[in-house]
Amino acid sequence: MKNLNDASAFSQQSPYEIYQEWEEIPVYKDFIIPDLLKLKLGDWARTGGKAAFANMDGAGGTCDTLIEEIAPGGQLKPVRHMYEKAIFILDGQGATTILNDGGKKHTLEWQKGSLFATPLNAWHQHFNAQGDKPVRMISLTDAPVIINRYRNLDYIFNNSFVFADRYSGGADEWGKGGRYIPEIKKGRVWESNFIADLWGFQPKDYKERGGDNRTTLFEFVDNTMSAHVSEFPIGKYKKAHRHGAGAHIVMLTGFGYSYLWPEGEYGTKRRVEWGRMSMFVPPMQWWHQHFNPGAEPARYLALKPWGFKFNVEDLKDTGEDVKKGGAQIEYEDQNPEIHKIFIDECKIHGADARMPMFGT
Repeated sequence: MKNLNDASAFSQQSPYEIYQEWEEIPVYKDFIIPDLLKLKLGDWARTGGKAAFANMDGAGGTCDTLIEEIAPGGQLKPVRHMYEKAIFILDGQGATTILNDGGKKHTLEWQKGSLFATPLNAWHQHFNAQGDKPVRMISLTDAPVIINRYRNLDYIFNNSFVFADRYSGGADEWGKGGRYIPEIKKGRVWESNFIADLWGFQPKDYKERGGDNRTTLFEFVDNTMSAHVSEFPIGKYKKAHRHGAGAHIVMLTGFGYSYLWPEGEYGTKRRVEWGRMSMFVPPMQWWHQHFNPGAEPARYLALKPWGFKFNVEDLKDTGEDVKKGGAQIEYEDQNPEIHKIFIDECKIHGADARMPMFGT
């Protein structure tokens, strides 16, 4: 296997960037991807399918996303790796087999809207159960950190170590149902190995975030990475907040826009227009605020390189006022033009603004 130490020593590229070149699939670098289903992919020898990397501006090198496609009736090669991976099915129906060396094989059946994570360094293989159209999926991984740290692809992709403390290989273990964890985030964290349908999942009320928001956070297979699903109604918008780098926001429903700006630089704010299957990433500690002037509730999935169960990140509460030590701007403290612009956007798109705290 090629030597990343030799290739990256004194190079202008990181080991991870050199690895990407060697994989010979497209690499997208941007602030937003308008439609993940339309992204052009390339043939990937490692899996036998089609794929592309997306290194979004806001990720800050903490993580990446991998968009993959399985041909109709096809399958990918089995793989394992020493980085974590959370997978969301953008379109299609199929199955994934999972096993540790010497363990039992478990098959997980999924569909469009399913969310799951593969156990660390366990073998896994994806299959397309449809004969008439491809499957497309997106994965969040912490490969950039792991590859830059170890600089040895043989260690990362051909390591026989079994993380039995995370997954010992029993099918019954993988298939156990989910539960809310009352000790974390006021009971809004759902721990499960598999969420069958994010479109049908009913998040919990999270009024602290404003706009009649509903949010549930997900923790799975004892990984560090996590995710959450959030929804807010027509004619509403959430309060601005900020957090660490790498939260990849994938829009599931709705049409709207978001503002993003660095601390103290609201005048330089960036506007992102989004719709179904758009993806963008707020940069580290940038304020960002989401608005729904469209004709349907706005629901999104956030794939994140941190979690809450093991307290590995020092993140402030994004539902608490920044004046009290949190990471949120309350409505009464936001720039007055924010609401005025939203009223105009609702008129343009035919929605009724429903923000009673502003008298609308």
